Amino acid sequence: MLTTTIFLLIIMAALIGTPLFLILSLVSMVAFSLNGIAITSIPIAMYQVASQPLLISIPLFTFAGYMMAESNSPKRILRLGQALFGVLPGGVAIVSLAVSAVFTAFTGASGVTIIALGGLMYPILKEEGYSEKFSLGLITTCGSLGLLFPPSLPLILYGIISRTDIDSLFRAGPLPGILLVFVLSLYAIKVRGFNGNATVSVSRRFSFREVVSAGKGAFWEMLLPVGVVVGIYGGITTVSEAAALTAFYVLIMCCFIYRDVRIRDLSKVMFNSMSLVGAILMMVCCALAFTNYLVDEEVPMKLLDFIQLYITNKYAFLIALNLFLVLVGCTMDIFSAIVIIVPLITPMAQRYGVHPVHLAMIFLTNLEIGYLTPPVGINLFISSFRFKRHITEIYKVVLPFILMLWISLLIITYVPELSLILQ
Repeated sequence: MLTTTIFLLIIMAALIGTPLFLILSLVSMVAFSLNGIAITSIPIAMYQVASQPLLISIPLFTFAGYMMAESNSPKRILRLGQALFGVLPGGVAIVSLAVSAVFTAFTGASGVTIIALGGLMYPILKEEGYSEKFSLGLITTCGSLGLLFPPSLPLILYGIISRTDIDSLFRAGPLPGILLVFVLSLYAIKVRGFNGNATVSVSRRFSFREVVSAGKGAFWEMLLPVGVVVGIYGGITTVSEAAALTAFYVLIMCCFIYRDVRIRDLSKVMFNSMSLVGAILMMVCCALAFTNYLVDEEVPMKLLDFIQLYITNKYAFLIALNLFLVLVGCTMDIFSAIVIIVPLITPMAQRYGVHPVHLAMIFLTNLEIGYLTPPVGINLFISSFRFKRHITEIYKVVLPFILMLWISLLIITYVPELSLILQ
């Protein structure tokens, strides 16, 4: 009776908005106590997380992403993209997708992309003749596009929680990520061709002078992803070293080269970025203790035995997994989903023969889609707030984009070579 009362009180605390890390801590302490295990296991688990050398890369990459979002980097990169591809049918939409993917890779699916880039992309898309519905749908979709590209924060966190090699995840992510951008780009080109209001622009001509001018303007931004990719994939730097160099590079670029961010504004950028990082790290530390309890009690194995009564092959398991993860993605933020769900599904996927790196790509792609899925996908509410549109209107405009992403998800799920070819 006492146990039931305690868990009911914890559930009530969760429903009234108590922070997730506190809920996980309470559940862990109660669970350990009921099984006669000392609750000192919880701080030990926290220390295990805090002592991981890769952990330092999370705040450093996050700071770099927030610095770029605070500066005029989005404008410079968009201008370069327009100069290079704006003359093509659908070129502006393709540039918007690519630039958003880059920013989301640095900031995580935190809504920063919609807030920082939405106001820039929306008038440009409307000027090119795209409808309001398409423009809103594209920008809302862009808010979580890019989670598969290094140095994505969710990729790093997934590697820490699942104990999957992060270098392997960084190698696996680009091809599935490019596929998502490619499929959405094809859709944008189709809309461009069939939208009666979007005739092929004749006023916009390719200008080599504009390309050179825009290239000079965005020169320092162009060097950044090249340095990260060459450093990590070339074996020159570790992930943590690349994160430190990236943060230092962006600080110099934004404060001293372009001077977009004033020194006195650094405290605001640090506060915003570290607030996100602090929340993530607290969830990770507290969730790991709960995960250890689940493993000790063989909960994943018991779930797997139950599932195997109804699902007997790998492909049926993948279908069920995709449906489950999309539901998770539209009800839970990606960082909470990683720390809570990944330890449960990883043993199941291994039993069905799903490669751990392939599972990571499936998981994160599903969470990208979950951010757009009605009724409670977080991107829907951020876009509704940013553009002052009713939430039901946002529901409607994202449906075609969700369909395109589902097509991509099926390819990523059933063509594992796409994720594993670079391993």
